[in-house]
Amino acid sequence: MKEKVQVFGRFLSGMVMPNIGAFIAWGLITALFMKTGWLPNDKFALMIQPMSMMLLPLLIAYTGGSVVAGQRGGIIGAIATMGVIVGSDVPMFIGAMVVGPLSAWILKKFDKFMENKVKAGFEMLVNNFSIGIIGAILALLAMVGITPLISALNNVMAAGVGFFVDHSLLPLASVFIEPAKVLFLNNAINHGILSPLGIQQVEETGKSIFFLLEANPGPGLGILLAYCLVGKGTAKSSAPGAAIIHFFGGIHEIFFPYILMNPLLLVATIAGGASGIFIFNMLGVGLTAPASPGSIIALLMMAERHSYFGLILGVVVATVVSFVIALPILKFMGKDASLEEAQQEKDRMKRKSKGIAEPAAATAAVTGKVKKIAFACDAGMGSSAMGATVLKKKLAAAGLEGIEVIHTPVSSIPADVQVVVTHQDLGERAAHSNPNAKLVLITNFLAAPEYDILIQELAEINK
Repeated sequence: MKEKVQVFGRFLSGMVMPNIGAFIAWGLITALFMKTGWLPNDKFALMIQPMSMMLLPLLIAYTGGSVVAGQRGGIIGAIATMGVIVGSDVPMFIGAMVVGPLSAWILKKFDKFMENKVKAGFEMLVNNFSIGIIGAILALLAMVGITPLISALNNVMAAGVGFFVDHSLLPLASVFIEPAKVLFLNNAINHGILSPLGIQQVEETGKSIFFLLEANPGPGLGILLAYCLVGKGTAKSSAPGAAIIHFFGGIHEIFFPYILMNPLLLVATIAGGASGIFIFNMLGVGLTAPASPGSIIALLMMAERHSYFGLILGVVVATVVSFVIALPILKFMGKDASLEEAQQEKDRMKRKSKGIAEPAAATAAVTGKVKKIAFACDAGMGSSAMGATVLKKKLAAAGLEGIEVIHTPVSSIPADVQVVVTHQDLGERAAHSNPNAKLVLITNFLAAPEYDILIQELAEINK
């Protein structure tokens, strides 16, 4: 079930993540040139509404359609999404997430039906007219059929959110957000759910607190600081570096393994997240666009004018609350990370002595010299990019040249990759994505002992 939820969440966030640059551009233009912005300018502000109403939904639809049916899917997804855009007076991000992939799926089915039925020389004609005719029909159907449904859904969601805001219950969102993040659903929550709500709110008020609900680095920073003080083993030694990467680099995935080592720490992150939201809500803090990655630098860049004090205070309060609660949990109920690693090694040696095979994912054979390694994470942009950098440095230090190291989404690992490094919670998805690659499953992105073991194996294979 967790894997299915992750896959669905990855699909939602996968339509938004590649377009984050466009969201940032829109957010900067909004923050600078709207009436309450840093440099109010009526002429430049004319771009704000067309970008949110048309450009961003079309980019989402094209990306979603491309995932389903390549470039043709992206084109028909954008065509059909024009129907929900024109048929509504609010930004249709959810509509784009529905219509884009759905239209591409319909075109894909049509292409499969027509396979081997088109006479030679008529391929281009059929391809172009099929997109044109089916796209036009789907755009009309979306305008009259899907738009009312999406609008009704938006109204229900807005009413639900309004209830939480009006009754000061928004901090309770942390009860759902923080545990879901640890299951690697952070991108799905932020970009699949909160961002569409936030952008719609920006259209109305010029800022939105929804961009801060998941992106606040405070709860994770509090956990890592607690590990720095009272952690044990490799968890303590790696926590300072993880804290810097998390807070300034915005890679929240780096603190998830520290939570998984002691799930009671979820209490600390929930309390920290709720306290931060309470401060943001009380002081009217909001961002003008999604902050991705969730770095303090990105938050400050996307901050609404005159809200720096409230923003920084909310992050600090979330950090302190998370730290104070995590401290006794780690001190009196913490586990020795080194002892856990030793236990894993002991179990491995015990299995070997009894002739019991290791799990297939950990022992897949590599044929020939290794030329390509992939570090995979949920979105392929955060922890995987950091992990790829670490691996490259270790390969260079070991004198292993000619090995390409890439970072990629766990759901689309290239077929020519021979070794895949990923978090153990993503192992099943990685094995399904590229069943022929050797899997190296880790829990600590910065100081995983598996890195050094892999380097030793590569030195033997590639000598």
